[in-house]
Amino acid sequence: MSILLPRDHARLEGVHRDMVRVVERARQAVPFIVTEGLRTRDRQARLVASGASRTMNSRHLTGHAVDLAYWLDDGDGAVEQGEIRWDWPLYEQIGAAMKAAAKDLGVPIVWGGDWASFRDGPHFELDRKAYP
Repeated sequence: MSILLPRDHARLEGVHRDMVRVVERARQAVPFIVTEGLRTRDRQARLVASGASRTMNSRHLTGHAVDLAYWLDDGDGAVEQGEIRWDWPLYEQIGAAMKAAAKDLGVPIVWGGDWASFRDGPHFELDRKAYP
């Protein structure tokens, strides 16, 4: 697998360095793009209003969370429509890669795909216990 794209680095601006390190390590194992990192309160409010999020206490607001999407690159290194996949088994691959990278780096994370309700496969955040 390859390294993060320039667009991914741009979307990681303002994200806690430990989460960035985990994303960079996991990207070596599974192809994904960063869809979102740090969010404004206005953006979060719009996501809550649309039902895409359920909280105004999101870790995205503090730079402690990222959303990732599985990317099937056609070989040109550019993200295009049709290359982003939302199939649940692909997010299990990203989840496993992120957990392994986090363990290797000693960075505790939480995966939204493990939540009992409102499972959120693209979402990863630094554990609140270690990163209040």
